[in-house]
Amino acid sequence: MRSLVICRWAAGMSVLGLAGCEVGPDYHRPATATAPTFTEGAPWKVAVPQDTVPRANWWKIFNDPILDTLEEATTAANPNIQAAFARVEQAQAIAQISMADLLPSVGVNAVGSRGRYSGHREVPPGANHSAYTTNSVDLPLDFSYEIDLFGRIRRALEVARDVAQAQAESYQSVLLSLQAEAAQDYYTLRGLLEEKAYLVNNVQGREQELDLVRKRQTAGASDNLDVYRAQTELDTVESTEIAVNQQIAQIEHALAVISGKMPEGYHLEARPIQVEPPAVPFGLPSDLLERRPDIAAAERTMASVSAGIGVAKAAFFPRVGLTAFGGFNSIAFHSLFDSTSREWSVAPFVSMPLFEGGRLKANYERAKFAYDEASANYRAQVLIGFRDVEDSLAGLRYLSDQSGVLQEGVIAARHAVDLSNLRYKQGVADYFEVIDAERTALENEISWSQVRSERFITTVLLIKALGGGW
Repeated sequence: MRSLVICRWAAGMSVLGLAGCEVGPDYHRPATATAPTFTEGAPWKVAVPQDTVPRANWWKIFNDPILDTLEEATTAANPNIQAAFARVEQAQAIAQISMADLLPSVGVNAVGSRGRYSGHREVPPGANHSAYTTNSVDLPLDFSYEIDLFGRIRRALEVARDVAQAQAESYQSVLLSLQAEAAQDYYTLRGLLEEKAYLVNNVQGREQELDLVRKRQTAGASDNLDVYRAQTELDTVESTEIAVNQQIAQIEHALAVISGKMPEGYHLEARPIQVEPPAVPFGLPSDLLERRPDIAAAERTMASVSAGIGVAKAAFFPRVGLTAFGGFNSIAFHSLFDSTSREWSVAPFVSMPLFEGGRLKANYERAKFAYDEASANYRAQVLIGFRDVEDSLAGLRYLSDQSGVLQEGVIAARHAVDLSNLRYKQGVADYFEVIDAERTALENEISWSQVRSERFITTVLLIKALGGGW
Protein backbone atom coordinates (compact mmCIF):
# COMPACT_ATOMS: atom_id res chain seq x y z
CA MET A 1 0.00 0.00 0.00
CA ARG A 2 2.78 2.37 0.92
CA SER A 3 4.62 1.47 -2.32
CA LEU A 4 1.47 2.52 -4.20
CA VAL A 5 1.49 5.82 -2.33
CA ILE A 6 5.12 6.37 -3.31
CA CYS A 7 4.30 5.71 -6.99
CA ARG A 8 1.39 8.15 -6.90
CA TRP A 9 3.53 10.80 -5.23
CA ALA A 10 6.25 10.31 -7.80
CA ALA A 11 3.73 10.63 -10.64
CA GLY A 12 2.39 13.83 -9.12
CA MET A 13 5.89 15.27 -8.83
CA SER A 14 6.54 14.34 -12.50
CA VAL A 15 3.46 16.26 -13.59
CA LEU A 16 4.59 19.19 -11.50
CA GLY A 17 7.97 19.12 -13.20
CA LEU A 18 6.44 19.07 -16.68
CA ALA A 19 4.22 22.00 -15.75
CA GLY A 20 7.15 24.10 -14.49
CA CYS A 21 8.31 27.29 -16.14
CA GLU A 22 11.20 27.63 -18.57
CA VAL A 23 13.68 30.42 -17.95
CA GLY A 24 15.67 32.00 -20.75
CA PRO A 25 14.51 33.41 -24.10
CA ASP A 26 12.11 31.56 -26.36
CA TYR A 27 13.71 31.23 -29.78
CA HIS A 28 12.30 33.10 -32.77
CA ARG A 29 13.92 32.95 -36.17
CA PRO A 30 15.39 36.41 -36.78
CA ALA A 31 14.37 38.48 -39.77
CA THR A 32 17.08 38.59 -42.41
CA ALA A 33 17.34 41.11 -45.21
CA THR A 34 16.68 39.37 -48.52
CA ALA A 35 16.10 40.64 -52.02
CA PRO A 36 12.99 39.48 -53.89
CA THR A 37 15.10 39.13 -57.05
CA PHE A 38 18.74 38.77 -58.00
CA THR A 39 20.70 41.54 -59.69
CA GLU A 40 21.36 39.24 -62.63
CA GLY A 41 18.35 39.47 -64.88
CA ALA A 42 16.16 36.39 -64.61
CA PRO A 43 12.49 35.61 -64.00
CA TRP A 44 12.80 34.86 -60.27
CA LYS A 45 10.03 34.77 -57.69
CA VAL A 46 10.01 34.83 -53.91
CA ALA A 47 9.69 31.32 -52.44
CA VAL A 48 8.20 29.89 -49.28
CA PRO A 49 10.41 27.86 -46.91
CA GLN A 50 11.22 24.46 -48.43
CA ASP A 51 13.85 22.90 -46.17
CA THR A 52 11.55 19.96 -45.35
CA VAL A 53 10.93 19.13 -49.02
CA PRO A 54 12.99 16.06 -50.08
CA ARG A 55 15.81 17.08 -52.38
CA ALA A 56 15.50 15.33 -55.73
CA ASN A 57 18.28 13.83 -57.84
CA TRP A 58 19.14 17.20 -59.38
CA TRP A 59 21.71 15.77 -61.79
CA LYS A 60 18.90 14.15 -63.80
CA ILE A 61 18.33 17.48 -65.59
CA PHE A 62 21.58 16.88 -67.51
CA ASN A 63 20.06 13.73 -69.04
CA ASP A 64 23.40 11.88 -68.88
CA PRO A 65 23.32 8.17 -67.90
CA ILE A 66 27.05 8.15 -67.13
CA LEU A 67 26.65 11.09 -64.74
CA ASP A 68 23.66 9.32 -63.16
CA THR A 69 25.80 6.26 -62.45
CA LEU A 70 28.61 8.39 -61.03
CA GLU A 71 26.29 10.32 -58.71
CA GLU A 72 24.58 7.16 -57.47
CA ALA A 73 27.97 5.61 -56.68
CA THR A 74 29.10 8.79 -54.90
CA THR A 75 25.95 8.96 -52.81
CA ALA A 76 26.14 5.29 -51.85
CA ALA A 77 29.86 4.76 -51.27
CA ASN A 78 31.64 8.04 -50.51
CA PRO A 79 33.26 7.70 -47.04
CA ASN A 80 32.77 11.39 -46.19
CA ILE A 81 29.03 11.08 -46.82
CA GLN A 82 28.91 7.94 -44.66
CA ALA A 83 30.79 9.74 -41.87
CA ALA A 84 28.40 12.71 -42.06
CA PHE A 85 25.41 10.35 -41.80
CA ALA A 86 26.98 8.67 -38.76
CA ARG A 87 27.28 12.10 -37.12
CA VAL A 88 23.55 12.61 -37.65
CA GLU A 89 22.82 9.29 -35.95
CA GLN A 90 25.05 10.26 -33.02
CA ALA A 91 23.30 13.62 -32.61
CA GLN A 92 19.89 11.96 -32.65
CA ALA A 93 21.04 9.46 -30.02
CA ILE A 94 22.26 12.34 -27.83
CA ALA A 95 18.83 13.95 -28.17
CA GLN A 96 17.28 10.69 -26.96
CA ILE A 97 19.60 10.77 -23.94
CA SER A 98 18.48 14.32 -23.14
CA MET A 99 14.85 13.29 -23.48
CA ALA A 100 15.42 10.52 -20.91
CA ASP A 101 16.42 13.18 -18.36
CA LEU A 102 12.80 14.35 -18.30
CA LEU A 103 11.65 10.98 -16.98
CA PRO A 104 12.24 9.28 -13.64
CA SER A 105 15.08 6.83 -13.25
CA VAL A 106 13.98 3.47 -11.86
CA GLY A 107 16.21 0.50 -11.19
CA VAL A 108 16.54 -2.72 -9.27
CA ASN A 109 19.69 -3.37 -7.21
CA ALA A 110 19.30 -6.84 -5.76
CA VAL A 111 21.94 -7.83 -3.20
CA GLY A 112 22.48 -11.13 -1.41
CA SER A 113 25.23 -11.56 1.21
CA ARG A 114 26.43 -13.78 4.05
CA GLY A 115 28.78 -12.39 6.73
CA ARG A 116 30.21 -13.00 10.19
CA TYR A 117 30.22 -10.30 12.88
CA SER A 118 33.04 -10.16 15.42
CA GLY A 119 32.38 -10.93 19.10
CA HIS A 120 34.63 -8.03 20.02
CA ARG A 121 32.91 -5.43 17.91
CA GLU A 122 31.72 -2.13 19.35
CA VAL A 123 28.12 -2.35 20.44
CA PRO A 124 25.76 -0.15 22.53
CA PRO A 125 25.89 -0.64 26.30
CA GLY A 126 24.01 -3.71 27.41
CA ALA A 127 24.02 -5.29 23.90
CA ASN A 128 25.20 -8.84 23.20
CA HIS A 129 28.90 -9.10 22.30
CA SER A 130 28.83 -12.63 20.96
CA ALA A 131 29.98 -13.37 17.43
CA TYR A 132 27.43 -14.54 14.90
CA THR A 133 26.98 -15.30 11.20
CA THR A 134 23.95 -14.14 9.26
CA ASN A 135 22.49 -13.81 5.80
CA SER A 136 20.97 -10.76 4.14
CA VAL A 137 18.81 -10.64 1.03
CA ASP A 138 17.83 -7.18 -0.23
CA LEU A 139 15.52 -6.51 -3.24
CA PRO A 140 14.89 -2.74 -3.50
CA LEU A 141 13.24 -0.72 -6.30
CA ASP A 142 15.20 2.54 -6.51
CA PHE A 143 13.57 5.71 -7.83
CA SER A 144 15.11 9.12 -8.57
CA TYR A 145 13.66 12.12 -10.34
CA GLU A 146 14.60 15.76 -10.79
CA ILE A 147 11.57 18.07 -10.98
CA ASP A 148 12.25 20.43 -13.86
CA LEU A 149 10.63 23.48 -12.24
CA PHE A 150 12.71 26.05 -14.12
CA GLY A 151 13.14 24.28 -17.45
CA ARG A 152 16.82 23.37 -17.24
CA ILE A 153 16.25 19.86 -18.57
CA ARG A 154 13.71 20.98 -21.18
CA ARG A 155 16.08 23.67 -22.44
CA ALA A 156 18.86 21.10 -22.60
CA LEU A 157 16.55 18.89 -24.65
CA GLU A 158 15.90 21.83 -26.99
CA VAL A 159 19.65 22.21 -27.40
CA ALA A 160 20.09 18.53 -28.25
CA ARG A 161 17.19 18.47 -30.70
CA ASP A 162 18.35 21.61 -32.50
CA VAL A 163 21.89 20.27 -32.66
CA ALA A 164 20.53 17.05 -34.18
CA GLN A 165 18.59 19.04 -36.78
CA ALA A 166 21.67 21.14 -37.53
CA GLN A 167 23.70 17.97 -37.97
CA ALA A 168 21.05 16.59 -40.33
CA GLU A 169 21.31 19.75 -42.43
CA SER A 170 25.10 19.54 -42.30
CA TYR A 171 24.80 16.02 -43.68
CA GLN A 172 22.66 17.36 -46.53
CA SER A 173 25.29 20.05 -47.11
CA VAL A 174 28.10 17.46 -47.29
CA LEU A 175 25.96 15.31 -49.58
CA LEU A 176 25.19 18.21 -51.90
CA SER A 177 28.80 19.43 -51.93
CA LEU A 178 30.24 16.03 -52.84
CA GLN A 179 27.57 15.37 -55.45
CA ALA A 180 28.33 18.78 -56.99
CA GLU A 181 32.07 18.09 -56.82
CA ALA A 182 31.55 14.81 -58.67
CA ALA A 183 29.56 16.60 -61.39
CA GLN A 184 32.16 19.35 -61.67
CA ASP A 185 34.99 16.82 -62.05
CA TYR A 186 32.90 14.90 -64.56
CA TYR A 187 32.39 17.93 -66.81
CA THR A 188 36.01 18.93 -66.36
CA LEU A 189 36.88 15.46 -67.66
CA ARG A 190 34.54 15.82 -70.61
CA GLY A 191 36.05 19.22 -71.42
CA LEU A 192 39.55 17.72 -71.34
CA LEU A 193 38.42 14.91 -73.61
CA GLU A 194 37.15 17.50 -76.07
CA GLU A 195 40.50 19.33 -75.88
CA LYS A 196 42.25 16.02 -76.49
CA ALA A 197 40.08 15.41 -79.57
CA TYR A 198 41.12 18.79 -80.99
CA LEU A 199 44.77 18.08 -80.23
CA VAL A 200 44.69 14.59 -81.76
CA ASN A 201 43.12 16.02 -84.91
CA ASN A 202 45.72 18.81 -84.94
CA VAL A 203 48.59 16.34 -84.53
CA GLN A 204 47.35 14.39 -87.53
CA GLY A 205 47.17 17.59 -89.56
CA ARG A 206 50.67 18.66 -88.47
CA GLU A 207 52.07 15.24 -89.44
CA GLN A 208 50.55 15.58 -92.90
CA GLU A 209 51.96 19.08 -93.24
CA LEU A 210 55.41 17.96 -92.13
CA ASP A 211 55.29 15.24 -94.80
CA LEU A 212 54.20 17.84 -97.38
CA VAL A 213 56.98 20.28 -96.38
CA ARG A 214 59.60 17.53 -96.67
CA LYS A 215 58.33 16.64 -100.14
CA ARG A 216 58.46 20.31 -101.14
CA GLN A 217 61.99 20.51 -99.74
CA THR A 218 63.00 17.52 -101.86
CA ALA A 219 61.47 19.22 -104.88
CA GLY A 220 63.28 22.47 -104.02
CA ALA A 221 60.10 24.42 -103.28
CA SER A 222 60.86 24.76 -99.53
CA ASP A 223 63.97 25.12 -97.40
CA ASN A 224 65.15 23.58 -94.14
CA LEU A 225 63.59 26.41 -92.12
CA ASP A 226 60.09 25.29 -93.10
CA VAL A 227 60.92 21.72 -92.12
CA TYR A 228 62.20 22.82 -88.70
CA ARG A 229 59.14 24.97 -88.16
CA ALA A 230 56.80 22.13 -89.09
CA GLN A 231 58.64 19.72 -86.79
CA THR A 232 58.60 22.24 -83.92
CA GLU A 233 54.87 22.82 -84.22
CA LEU A 234 54.20 19.08 -84.31
CA ASP A 235 56.31 18.51 -81.19
CA THR A 236 54.59 21.39 -79.37
CA VAL A 237 51.10 20.04 -80.04
CA GLU A 238 52.16 16.50 -79.05
CA SER A 239 53.59 17.88 -75.78
CA THR A 240 50.31 19.66 -75.08
CA GLU A 241 48.41 16.44 -75.74
CA ILE A 242 50.60 14.59 -73.22
CA ALA A 243 49.88 17.27 -70.60
CA VAL A 244 46.14 16.96 -71.23
CA ASN A 245 46.40 13.17 -70.86
CA GLN A 246 48.01 13.72 -67.47
CA GLN A 247 45.13 15.97 -66.41
CA ILE A 248 42.62 13.38 -67.61
CA ALA A 249 44.33 10.70 -65.50
CA GLN A 250 44.27 12.95 -62.42
CA ILE A 251 40.58 13.78 -62.86
CA GLU A 252 39.74 10.08 -63.27
CA HIS A 253 41.62 9.36 -60.04
CA ALA A 254 39.62 12.08 -58.29
CA LEU A 255 36.35 10.63 -59.61
CA ALA A 256 37.36 7.16 -58.42
CA VAL A 257 38.02 8.38 -54.88
CA ILE A 258 34.89 10.53 -54.66
CA SER A 259 32.77 7.55 -55.71
CA GLY A 260 34.42 5.33 -53.09
CA LYS A 261 36.65 3.31 -55.42
CA MET A 262 40.38 2.72 -55.73
CA PRO A 263 42.03 4.84 -58.46
CA GLU A 264 43.91 1.87 -59.86
CA GLY A 265 42.22 0.62 -63.00
CA TYR A 266 39.33 3.09 -62.73
CA HIS A 267 38.02 4.42 -66.03
CA LEU A 268 34.90 6.39 -66.84
CA GLU A 269 33.42 6.08 -70.33
CA ALA A 270 32.87 9.81 -70.68
CA ARG A 271 32.44 11.56 -74.01
CA PRO A 272 33.60 14.98 -75.25
CA ILE A 273 31.08 17.76 -74.67
CA GLN A 274 28.95 18.20 -77.77
CA VAL A 275 25.73 19.57 -76.27
CA GLU A 276 24.58 22.73 -74.55
CA PRO A 277 24.02 22.83 -70.77
CA PRO A 278 20.42 22.72 -69.53
CA ALA A 279 18.68 26.08 -69.63
CA VAL A 280 17.75 27.79 -66.37
CA PRO A 281 13.94 27.51 -66.15
CA PHE A 282 11.50 30.26 -65.30
CA GLY A 283 10.11 30.82 -61.81
CA LEU A 284 13.06 29.81 -59.61
CA PRO A 285 12.90 30.89 -55.94
CA SER A 286 15.04 33.75 -54.68
CA ASP A 287 14.59 33.02 -50.97
CA LEU A 288 17.50 30.82 -49.93
CA LEU A 289 16.93 30.89 -46.18
CA GLU A 290 15.25 27.47 -46.06
CA ARG A 291 16.47 26.07 -49.36
CA ARG A 292 20.20 25.70 -48.76
CA PRO A 293 21.22 23.06 -46.19
CA ASP A 294 24.20 25.08 -44.97
CA ILE A 295 21.94 28.06 -44.20
CA ALA A 296 19.38 25.80 -42.51
CA ALA A 297 22.20 24.26 -40.44
CA ALA A 298 23.37 27.72 -39.36
CA GLU A 299 19.81 28.63 -38.34
CA ARG A 300 19.38 25.43 -36.32
CA THR A 301 22.74 26.04 -34.66
CA MET A 302 21.52 29.49 -33.67
CA ALA A 303 18.37 27.93 -32.19
CA SER A 304 20.41 25.47 -30.13
CA VAL A 305 22.64 28.25 -28.80
CA SER A 306 19.52 30.24 -27.86
CA ALA A 307 18.23 27.30 -25.83
CA GLY A 308 21.66 27.10 -24.19
CA ILE A 309 21.00 30.54 -22.70
CA GLY A 310 18.04 29.02 -20.85
CA VAL A 311 20.23 26.19 -19.54
CA ALA A 312 22.77 28.71 -18.24
CA LYS A 313 20.06 30.84 -16.63
CA ALA A 314 18.38 27.86 -14.97
CA ALA A 315 21.64 27.21 -13.10
CA PHE A 316 20.80 30.22 -10.87
CA PHE A 317 17.62 28.53 -9.60
CA PRO A 318 17.11 25.65 -7.16
CA ARG A 319 17.15 22.05 -8.37
CA VAL A 320 14.36 20.06 -6.74
CA GLY A 321 14.15 16.32 -6.87
CA LEU A 322 13.07 13.13 -5.23
CA THR A 323 14.82 9.89 -4.40
CA ALA A 324 12.93 6.90 -3.05
CA PHE A 325 13.13 3.17 -2.76
CA GLY A 326 10.75 0.45 -1.83
CA GLY A 327 11.35 -3.26 -1.65
CA PHE A 328 12.02 -6.27 0.56
CA ASN A 329 14.79 -7.26 2.96
CA SER A 330 15.17 -10.52 4.85
CA ILE A 331 17.80 -12.82 6.31
CA ALA A 332 16.42 -15.70 4.25
CA PHE A 333 15.11 -15.90 0.72
CA HIS A 334 11.98 -17.92 1.69
CA SER A 335 10.74 -15.02 3.83
CA LEU A 336 11.87 -12.24 1.48
CA PHE A 337 8.40 -11.49 0.13
CA ASP A 338 6.56 -11.63 3.46
CA SER A 339 4.66 -8.50 4.39
CA THR A 340 6.93 -7.92 7.35
CA SER A 341 9.97 -7.87 5.03
CA ARG A 342 8.81 -4.73 3.23
CA GLU A 343 10.87 -1.55 3.49
CA TRP A 344 10.73 1.88 1.88
CA SER A 345 12.22 5.34 2.02
CA VAL A 346 11.34 8.72 0.48
CA ALA A 347 13.85 11.61 0.39
CA PRO A 348 13.01 14.86 -1.40
CA PHE A 349 15.99 17.15 -1.99
CA VAL A 350 16.60 20.79 -2.88
CA SER A 351 19.93 22.03 -4.22
CA MET A 352 20.51 25.79 -4.36
CA PRO A 353 23.72 27.59 -5.38
CA LEU A 354 24.75 30.17 -2.78
CA PHE A 355 28.26 31.20 -3.80
CA GLU A 356 29.99 30.21 -7.02
CA GLY A 357 32.57 32.98 -7.30
CA GLY A 358 30.86 34.49 -10.36
CA ARG A 359 30.97 31.22 -12.31
CA LEU A 360 27.25 31.08 -13.06
CA LYS A 361 27.05 34.72 -14.14
CA ALA A 362 30.09 34.33 -16.39
CA ASN A 363 28.60 31.21 -17.98
CA TYR A 364 25.32 33.03 -18.58
CA GLU A 365 27.14 35.92 -20.26
CA ARG A 366 29.11 33.44 -22.34
CA ALA A 367 25.87 31.82 -23.53
CA LYS A 368 24.46 35.19 -24.62
CA PHE A 369 27.62 36.10 -26.52
CA ALA A 370 27.60 32.64 -28.12
CA TYR A 371 24.13 33.44 -29.44
CA ASP A 372 25.40 36.76 -30.86
CA GLU A 373 28.14 34.82 -32.63
CA ALA A 374 25.72 32.22 -34.01
CA SER A 375 23.38 34.97 -35.19
CA ALA A 376 26.22 36.75 -37.00
CA ASN A 377 27.34 33.47 -38.57
CA TYR A 378 23.79 32.84 -39.77
CA ARG A 379 23.52 36.27 -41.40
CA ALA A 380 26.93 35.77 -43.00
CA GLN A 381 25.85 32.39 -44.40
CA VAL A 382 22.74 33.98 -45.92
CA LEU A 383 24.87 36.64 -47.62
CA ILE A 384 27.26 33.97 -48.89
CA GLY A 385 24.29 32.08 -50.32
CA PHE A 386 23.07 35.07 -52.29
CA ARG A 387 26.59 35.82 -53.46
CA ASP A 388 26.99 32.23 -54.72
CA VAL A 389 23.81 32.52 -56.76
CA GLU A 390 24.76 35.93 -58.14
CA ASP A 391 28.22 34.63 -59.11
CA SER A 392 26.74 31.61 -60.88
CA LEU A 393 24.14 33.68 -62.73
CA ALA A 394 26.77 36.18 -63.84
CA GLY A 395 29.07 33.33 -64.85
CA LEU A 396 26.40 31.67 -66.97
CA ARG A 397 25.57 34.93 -68.73
CA TYR A 398 29.15 35.90 -69.51
CA LEU A 399 30.23 32.38 -70.41
CA SER A 400 27.30 32.11 -72.83
CA ASP A 401 28.35 35.35 -74.51
CA GLN A 402 31.98 34.24 -74.59
CA SER A 403 31.05 30.86 -76.04
CA GLY A 404 29.18 32.55 -78.88
CA VAL A 405 32.13 34.79 -79.69
CA LEU A 406 34.62 31.91 -79.56
CA GLN A 407 32.42 29.76 -81.77
CA GLU A 408 32.51 32.44 -84.43
CA GLY A 409 36.26 32.74 -83.89
CA VAL A 410 36.72 29.01 -84.37
CA ILE A 411 34.81 29.06 -87.66
CA ALA A 412 36.80 32.06 -88.92
CA ALA A 413 40.10 30.53 -87.80
CA ARG A 414 39.36 27.28 -89.64
CA HIS A 415 38.63 29.21 -92.81
CA ALA A 416 41.93 31.05 -92.32
CA VAL A 417 43.77 27.72 -92.01
CA ASP A 418 42.22 26.42 -95.24
CA LEU A 419 43.14 29.62 -97.13
CA SER A 420 46.68 29.67 -95.72
CA ASN A 421 47.29 26.05 -96.72
CA LEU A 422 45.95 26.78 -100.20
CA ARG A 423 48.17 29.86 -100.54
CA TYR A 424 51.19 27.90 -99.32
CA LYS A 425 50.60 25.08 -101.81
CA GLN A 426 50.27 27.64 -104.58
CA GLY A 427 53.52 29.27 -103.52
CA VAL A 428 52.06 32.71 -102.76
CA ALA A 429 52.59 32.49 -98.97
CA ASP A 430 55.37 31.16 -96.74
CA TYR A 431 54.96 28.44 -94.17
CA PHE A 432 55.00 30.91 -91.28
CA GLU A 433 51.54 32.08 -92.38
CA VAL A 434 50.25 28.50 -92.22
CA ILE A 435 51.77 27.99 -88.74
CA ASP A 436 50.26 31.20 -87.42
CA ALA A 437 46.80 30.34 -88.79
CA GLU A 438 46.84 26.81 -87.39
CA ARG A 439 48.13 27.95 -84.00
CA THR A 440 45.35 30.54 -83.78
CA ALA A 441 42.71 27.98 -84.77
CA LEU A 442 43.92 25.48 -82.17
CA GLU A 443 43.96 28.12 -79.42
CA ASN A 444 40.40 29.15 -80.29
CA GLU A 445 39.21 25.54 -80.33
CA ILE A 446 40.75 24.81 -76.93
CA SER A 447 39.37 28.04 -75.47
CA TRP A 448 35.92 27.23 -76.84
CA SER A 449 36.14 23.74 -75.34
CA GLN A 450 37.16 25.15 -71.94
CA VAL A 451 34.30 27.65 -71.96
CA ARG A 452 31.78 24.92 -72.85
CA SER A 453 33.07 22.88 -69.92
CA GLU A 454 32.89 25.92 -67.63
CA ARG A 455 29.27 26.50 -68.60
CA PHE A 456 28.33 23.01 -67.37
CA ILE A 457 30.41 23.44 -64.21
CA THR A 458 28.81 26.83 -63.51
CA THR A 459 25.36 25.31 -64.01
CA VAL A 460 26.27 22.73 -61.36
CA LEU A 461 27.42 25.55 -59.06
CA LEU A 462 24.12 27.37 -59.55
CA ILE A 463 22.20 24.23 -58.61
CA LYS A 464 24.37 23.86 -55.53
CA ALA A 465 23.88 27.53 -54.63
CA LEU A 466 20.11 27.06 -54.82
CA GLY A 467 20.28 24.18 -52.36
CA GLY A 468 20.14 21.27 -54.79
CA GLY A 469 18.04 21.42 -57.90
CA TRP A 470 15.36 23.77 -59.12
